[in-house]
Amino acid sequence: MLAEQFRAEIVSLRRALHEVPEYDLELPKTQALVLAALEGLDLEVTVGKELSSVTAVLRGTAPTDGSTRPVVLLRGDMDALPVTERTDVPFKSQHDGMMHACGHDLHVAGLVGAVKILHAIRDQLAGDVVFMFQPGEETSGGAPIMIREGVLEAAGRRVDAAYGLHVGSAGQPFGMWSSKPNSFMAAADQLHVRVVGAGTHGSTPYRGKDPIPVACELVTALQTMITRQFDVFDPVVLTVGRIAGGTKENIIPDDAFFDATIRTFSEQTRSKVQQASTQLVEQITAAHGLVAEVNYLIGYPVVVNNPDEYAFARDTIVDLFGPDRFHERANPRCGAEDFSYVLNEVPGVYLNLSACAGDDPDAAADNHSPLANFDDTVLPDGAALLAELAVRRIARGV
Repeated sequence: MLAEQFRAEIVSLRRALHEVPEYDLELPKTQALVLAALEGLDLEVTVGKELSSVTAVLRGTAPTDGSTRPVVLLRGDMDALPVTERTDVPFKSQHDGMMHACGHDLHVAGLVGAVKILHAIRDQLAGDVVFMFQPGEETSGGAPIMIREGVLEAAGRRVDAAYGLHVGSAGQPFGMWSSKPNSFMAAADQLHVRVVGAGTHGSTPYRGKDPIPVACELVTALQTMITRQFDVFDPVVLTVGRIAGGTKENIIPDDAFFDATIRTFSEQTRSKVQQASTQLVEQITAAHGLVAEVNYLIGYPVVVNNPDEYAFARDTIVDLFGPDRFHERANPRCGAEDFSYVLNEVPGVYLNLSACAGDDPDAAADNHSPLANFDDTVLPDGAALLAELAVRRIARGV
């Protein structure tokens, strides 16, 4: 496998990236390492204006019959998390309070590996490949910014298909690929509520308007709403992760707050839950004589894998690694991903690859944990698959 020739190089890059994790949209050290890794290759390289992205275009040099040349996009996200690392790896984070706890350092190194492979066989490619090195997946969404800056048209025409992968540190045996057609990962929205009352002494609640019990009732009512207004086969997950109010046990405060994350798997249900949750909060609060300030924030959309592209990717994995290395998920995942914005624009597929470093995937620390540990010996497999998807998809034509 050609990827093996680049194993040492991409493992070294991954570990260098792991030492300098950076957050959100500005990743100057990460960007510099990517640019250095691409230096000397026959690529058209540009960097982002609004973020520290890198876009590289590889032109295949195989002759064509004069028809339109296919264009494929391969994506790797680059940002880290505000997590203090607690692993004992020798290349642990040198940036206090920051860690590549979600494996994006492997994504970058794997994508560089795909660049190297495809560059080595560019004389066999009768099409072009766009490599999307993206900041900001964990935060404000770097993908829509890169789309706005033209990543989908970087080769001179819109890409025909897009592929990406995400590594995991737990949950599946090392080296296992997984995905599913259609809805694969959830849309993620936020509900922020302020219940406005009137403060008074805790011994005389009738002299004020207590927001605390109203906020508590709302949390319970929202859960009941999910079970009674939404189809269990088109699920909604609503989790209140923060609730706050007051300063002392005998003081009724002026207001109380709670924040929730809402995960959905279809645009119809997503729209309905926004309307229903806002209405419920406002009307229950009004029934108690208080006022609710509701802020519903739309986040990443559903990750939808094109069924044809999914079948193509599955078959490619089975060809390369064997049927025992692929698992079709029965259900979508509740996590969210801004690769969804790319898949809303062009057909493609998003895949998971286990980089679990332990013998027991169920006992291993999961992504986002300060103890998350990723086995980077899986990198050649990730690079090989991305490259092979590009090769085969270009061979299919437009």
